[in-house]
Amino acid sequence: MSNFSSDVTSDDKLWALLSYLIPIVAIVVLLMEDKKARPFIKFHAVQSLAATVVLTILATVTFGCGSILYLALIWWGIKAYQGEYVTIPVVTDFIKKQGWA
Repeated sequence: MSNFSSDVTSDDKLWALLSYLIPIVAIVVLLMEDKKARPFIKFHAVQSLAATVVLTILATVTFGCGSILYLALIWWGIKAYQGEYVTIPVVTDFIKKQGWA
């Protein structure tokens, strides 16, 4: 996927950032027809939810030690706010194969 897209608006970037920082926003985005119709927003909302699930499982399995990985969500949110499609190992391929993004 290209790193930058000309049809990505500042509103799209903000919703993508918020999806990574506050997982409930990603759920809200997927319930809003006008937002989930925007490919950039939908991609990041789905990916942030999948990444949050994976990170939660890792944090649980490592008895909380893996919770430091949640900092990656901030980084991915910043990259999304810059208009980039973030590639998260395993997670991005998984959501694409499922047809979610």
